[in-house]
Amino acid sequence: MKLRSVEEVLPNTRVILRMDLDVAEGDDSRLIKSIPTIKLLLEKKCKIAIIGHKGRPEGKDEKLSLRPVYLELMSLLEPNGENIIESIFVEDVGDRERLDLSLVKNDIIFLENLRYWKGEESNDPDFLKNLVEVCQFYVDDAFAVAHRKHRSIMLYRSLPGFYGLAFVDEAEKIMKVIEKPERPLTIILGGAKEDKLTYLKELAEIADKILIGGKLPLLIQNPSPAARDLPLTREAKIVVAKLREDTFDLSDEDIEDFKKVIGESKMIIWAGAMGWFEKDDCKNGTMEIARAVANSSAYKIIAGGDTGASIKDLGLEDKIDLVASGGGVMLELLVKGKLPAWE
Repeated sequence: MKLRSVEEVLPNTRVILRMDLDVAEGDDSRLIKSIPTIKLLLEKKCKIAIIGHKGRPEGKDEKLSLRPVYLELMSLLEPNGENIIESIFVEDVGDRERLDLSLVKNDIIFLENLRYWKGEESNDPDFLKNLVEVCQFYVDDAFAVAHRKHRSIMLYRSLPGFYGLAFVDEAEKIMKVIEKPERPLTIILGGAKEDKLTYLKELAEIADKILIGGKLPLLIQNPSPAARDLPLTREAKIVVAKLREDTFDLSDEDIEDFKKVIGESKMIIWAGAMGWFEKDDCKNGTMEIARAVANSSAYKIIAGGDTGASIKDLGLEDKIDLVASGGGVMLELLVKGKLPAWE
């Protein structure tokens, strides 16, 4: 797989840049990821129209406006308040004349939450038509939503498409697991979202071991339709945690079993906490697994969220090869080998 990098974008052009703007208050890590791509485009004297979404608004929800995200991004680009980058926040994505004029007068225009309009999630080909008409290139640096068939993700079908530096780095590091797997390859699944179980059969074809913790063992015991006909025993490829008595965390036996497999692994993929991570007395399993993964000699990719938080809390981020933008997009790429964000 070879994605066309933003480095190939022609200078002195107008570029639509899709970023991951669905940021939590006080966490600017997703914005920081895209700053190298923005700076590269500015060095090329490109005019940039930044687009993205936040949350799941039903109509125009002021609480989910991207204006605060715009202000935070500009403060990161101009940390000393130099105001050397001309920029403007644009609320109406359908005003072609204003979009055109704004790109003439500014280095960066930053558009309001795309999910304010139905055309984004329905992938309406006419949505963002005016923006497409005033720009020459499209750059996608929002890997976290690369598995969504939304209009802002599919713009590469309307303009010559390229990919941001962070996007390319993340995609290539995950694809390494498919293209150059090292054995034993272990996948660790946790958290509370049952959709991870829908990937089990395909992941079992990729991995040598799959370790299952978090709330997923309870969902499997129900049983979940997603887990039917799978070899779910402690001796088989798929190892389901017994959990401690209150079911809110791994048992001591689970921790030791998982650590043994981790220690023997050459590649590790981890998505989802091993217990109820929000509760202090239910963090032990996640933290123990985090230490084991970080300190192993394996090639390691983990998803963000609570999984990434555990690594960050332990100060072990520099021992991880990739902290992926999200578990869903990571697992879908592993299973399908491609994403809607590219053809």
